[in-house]
Amino acid sequence: MRNRNTNIILRGISILLLSAALVLIIISLIGYSRQRNNYPIGMTIAGVPVGGLTPAEASQRLLEVYTSPVEVIYGSAVIHIDPSVVGFQADVESMLAAADLERTGGSFWGGFWDYLWNRDPRPVDIPLSATISEERLREYLQNEISARYDQPPTAALPVPGGTDFLPGQPGQTLDLDRAVLLLSDALRSPTSRSVALSVSRSVATRPTLDNLQILLKQIIQVSGFDGLISLYMVDLQTGQEIQFAINNNQEISVTPDIAFTASSTIKIPIMVSYFINRGSNLNDSTRAILDEIFQKSNNDAADTLMKMLDPNTGPLIVTNDMKTLGLQDTYIGGFFYFGAPNMLPNHETPSNSRLDVSTDPDPYSQTTASDIGTLLTDIYQCAQNGGGALAAAFPGKVDKATCQLMIDFLAEDKFGSLIQAGVPDGTLVAHKHGFVRDAQDNVHDYSDAAIIFTPGGDYILTIYTYHPVNNIWEVTNPLVINLTRATYNYFNVPEQ
Repeated sequence: MRNRNTNIILRGISILLLSAALVLIIISLIGYSRQRNNYPIGMTIAGVPVGGLTPAEASQRLLEVYTSPVEVIYGSAVIHIDPSVVGFQADVESMLAAADLERTGGSFWGGFWDYLWNRDPRPVDIPLSATISEERLREYLQNEISARYDQPPTAALPVPGGTDFLPGQPGQTLDLDRAVLLLSDALRSPTSRSVALSVSRSVATRPTLDNLQILLKQIIQVSGFDGLISLYMVDLQTGQEIQFAINNNQEISVTPDIAFTASSTIKIPIMVSYFINRGSNLNDSTRAILDEIFQKSNNDAADTLMKMLDPNTGPLIVTNDMKTLGLQDTYIGGFFYFGAPNMLPNHETPSNSRLDVSTDPDPYSQTTASDIGTLLTDIYQCAQNGGGALAAAFPGKVDKATCQLMIDFLAEDKFGSLIQAGVPDGTLVAHKHGFVRDAQDNVHDYSDAAIIFTPGGDYILTIYTYHPVNNIWEVTNPLVINLTRATYNYFNVPEQ
């Protein structure tokens, strides 16, 4: 009886345990089935965590993320962009379909076994499926951001009544291609939805040449100078020119240019002609002669140099060389020494044939501001690259080294006034100044012709002045200094 009762008890316990196990399995199956209706823990769709969510909940979360505005920072502006405006559309249905396949495609019982052992499913990421219209995105960036927020650089402007220029403002321009890439990435990201757009910085522009010309004319008008002034400037980087003449505060034509007494500026053509015909292999004696010409403006030394070309017709050789260069208004008809014969009496040029204006130019030696400026331009171009009109007109006779030697001698003129006084100390000014006193010790003409080397650009500046009575130094020198200073400041506007 005891064994029979024991067996009944054991059987009852077994049935009870089996029933309990069956109940637990049924409960687990119900729990697993419910869990299987949702996306598995660790699943992400397009980078958005959806583990434990139903498809409807996952769809809502995806839409919340990928329809939220993207923040764009451009300079100091903050812009919020609706993705649909720029043609971005997330394909939620196809991503959910892929997620459902991952959710239901595996073995039910294998998944249930992992569930029983509390094993997390492997992480699954469904990649983003979306379309974006680059054309609409680019159009939006151009019309709504670039057009509104780009800032073009502004040019420096002259200070009225002075010689300085107010610095311009730098600009910023949207880097459109880079912006398309950055914004496309932000639209496709669930988290990094703020982007700083790339900006192309542009420096403030130099004042226009018209600004400089207006300023130069204003300087003359307020200077008190009532004679005739002719100015010629060349930007050696661009070849752009300024040329004008003002007679007693009235602008006059420079076509043809105006003839002036060349005075000592004719020593530039004399030097050029010497190097053309005799070369640049200088002995100590010749170098000393050139030093005398440009350091002391010695007329006897200039005569000596022309006699080295030809003892009798040296000036004519200089004149012919200038004609070969196309400088029809520049000539010297005789030596400098007193009583020297004029070998070109009544020599006519386009400039001295004008009937509307006259500076009573010396019949021995004449030039114009543009002729000497052109000659200096030829020297500069030759020294820079061995080219230009000088090398073309006299092939094989001048080269870079020869032209640089010419500039070196021009730089020996340390007069310290006129053009040289209008630039900062240390600025290289390769120039020749000139003036002549009459029998009453009056000066009618002051002139200066220079190549000016500056950090902001090199340029030619030639200024010729004339007064029929007396060219007052205390008026003319400050005028030339101010014209030079304004031109220097044009090329060297301070940065903002």
